[in-house]
Amino acid sequence: MKFIRVILAIIVLSAITLLFLDFSGTAASAWSFLAKWQLIPAILSLNVAVMSGLLIATLLLGRVYCSVICPLGIMQDIVAWISRRIHRRKHYSYSPAISWLRIAMLSIFVILITLGMASIAAFIEPYSEFGRIVTSLIKPLYVDANNILAANEAADSYRFYHVDYHVALPMVIVGATTFLIIAILAWRGGRSYCNTICPAGTILGYLAQYSWLRPMIDHSKCVSCGACARKCKASCIDARHGAIDYTRCVSCMDCLDSCSKHAIIYAPRTSARHHTHDHEGETAPSGNSTDRSRRDFLTVGALLAGSAAISAQEKIFDGGLAPITEKLKPNRRTRITPPGSVSHRNFSSHCTACQLCVTSCPNNVLRPSSDISTFMQPEVSFENGYCRPECNTCSNVCPAGAILPLTREERTTTQTGHAVWLRDACIAATKGVHCGNCARHCPTGAITMVPVDPDKPKGIAIPAVDTERCIGCGACENLCPVRPYSAIYVEGHEVHRSI
Repeated sequence: MKFIRVILAIIVLSAITLLFLDFSGTAASAWSFLAKWQLIPAILSLNVAVMSGLLIATLLLGRVYCSVICPLGIMQDIVAWISRRIHRRKHYSYSPAISWLRIAMLSIFVILITLGMASIAAFIEPYSEFGRIVTSLIKPLYVDANNILAANEAADSYRFYHVDYHVALPMVIVGATTFLIIAILAWRGGRSYCNTICPAGTILGYLAQYSWLRPMIDHSKCVSCGACARKCKASCIDARHGAIDYTRCVSCMDCLDSCSKHAIIYAPRTSARHHTHDHEGETAPSGNSTDRSRRDFLTVGALLAGSAAISAQEKIFDGGLAPITEKLKPNRRTRITPPGSVSHRNFSSHCTACQLCVTSCPNNVLRPSSDISTFMQPEVSFENGYCRPECNTCSNVCPAGAILPLTREERTTTQTGHAVWLRDACIAATKGVHCGNCARHCPTGAITMVPVDPDKPKGIAIPAVDTERCIGCGACENLCPVRPYSAIYVEGHEVHRSI
């Protein structure tokens, strides 16, 4: 059982990590469904199929989600495994559950989600935390390694190609801080984070106490040696009283091979022969224990129901001679959210800032926001590319319902903003230069070049924007030759519409 769990965990962790690292779109098209299997994103998107599947799996097998599907949980297991290899005499020990802290953290999480403050709630959401760690700490190194190979590749070879990847300093600080906190907790206490702070761990923990299969202690064989408790990274086995706290057990199976007497097995809880004592280390079931367990479960159930109802790159040189001034982000009055996000309100209340859409965007237009009100949530910016009308990648990979799926046909008619022309910056209007770049590259024909002098139809022309046809793709802003700020830019819409 442990071997199967470890193999599945390695496969899932590798696949989800590649999902965040891959810039070719291969992983996103092949196994982006793994992101949709994460508990909190499934709740936020009201993905009934995934929620039902995880509920059934938990009631049958216990918290296998935490040991096999959750990437942050698997990462903690790796840190704990390294810690035990370095400190060979290190052992875990039983500690009582801190139930008040678990309920408090889950309550805070649900309140923040209810208030539409998902970007703050995301600080304790496990899948999103893992995504930020990978995209801010590992992916820059991954991209740099790729670019080194691309730079040293033969001229006629296209196995590797240069990739631009931008990661802001605040994201690096958040990712590094998150990793250090979780790694220290895992190094010292195994699954401490999962069983005290993580909202997914709390929800599944109170469901898992009713699971059909679970580790069971056969008291006819048990000699109370404590070997199982010393191996338990969840610190949930009270060897002195022969009790297991099933709300904290993550079904890792580590305890099974630790017992030389084979007194602990993974068996149905209805088995009379392999009976173990109840939750929270009680020596025998009592009315108070049962009532407390029921209250905790009902509290978590109410919170869960409420949550579900609301549902630095160097400068590029031209031919190695003239330096090209980098484009800078304009000061937009209204930010631009990805196509499929429907509205700012929907996006802010569902997005957990996991960064999967950012790392999957083939056009390099999504980046984490540095604004305090939407911190780390993706926003659209066109310094390095534009949002191609036929692309719907971000809507296909989002697991939390912040970006709803769009067909390619729907994408081409979704208006996320409109273009605004700045006469004082345009070289056609100020310098009398023939340009027309914005009109030439507009995919919807929303920009028309009109002559400055009506009597000279072949003279200098300036752009006129039809805001009813513009979809806010940013092609005009990105391809405008004016530096550092484009002479035409996109203002976002708080509510998207179909044109």
